[in-house]
Amino acid sequence: MLSTHQNNHQRADKILNFFNEINFDNPLPDHISIMNPYRESDDIKQICNLFYRKYYNDCNPRTLILGINPGRLGAGATGLPFTDTKRLNDDCKIPYDKFSTHEPSSVFVYEMIQAFGGPQLFYQKYYINSVCPLGFVKIMNNKMVNYNYYDSKELENAMHHFIIENIKQQIEICGKRDVCYCLGSGKNYTYLNKLNQTHQFFGEVVPLEHPRYIMQYKTKDKQRYIDDYLLKLQ
Repeated sequence: MLSTHQNNHQRADKILNFFNEINFDNPLPDHISIMNPYRESDDIKQICNLFYRKYYNDCNPRTLILGINPGRLGAGATGLPFTDTKRLNDDCKIPYDKFSTHEPSSVFVYEMIQAFGGPQLFYQKYYINSVCPLGFVKIMNNKMVNYNYYDSKELENAMHHFIIENIKQQIEICGKRDVCYCLGSGKNYTYLNKLNQTHQFFGEVVPLEHPRYIMQYKTKDKQRYIDDYLLKLQ
């Protein structure tokens, strides 16, 4: 069993160290590239530093919320899961103007966060990352597209041990393991729940519908999904 012993290291330091050290350099399936935003951009390091020092500069434990893996316009661009530059400026009040991104998933997540009581309150209680904290891209028809760790069995197998080790590290960062919320009620939840049955990471894994799915297919029902998130989180 993993220790969740509380020490005096602030969560911000733990998170920033995690991002600073995260790396994967084993072989990947053909035509798939890994996306490590924390190593690829000084801008991202600066954004992460500002964000995590603002919201996690304490020793209080958090509950973990795990998405799939970073996408190009969310964490792939800012280093922050489900946070594009508009939400960074408007909701988090962290001024940033070197580039601009818009991610629909981020729109939903921050509407939910505002309904929860705002970023300060939300991030006091929760820490969002991903089952696989590095992202993937694939070239299809001469175009670069997001790719998920479960989109091919080959990739899933290649990332399996990396995912297990990084979930352990993220539990250590958060200090809580009674429950984990999973963004994605389909393949992401199936995979994480199965891992949890084997490794006993969390007391339970609770699925939430993925923000991208909601924004792509269920925008008319957006408020219902926000209510569902709030009910399960609170």
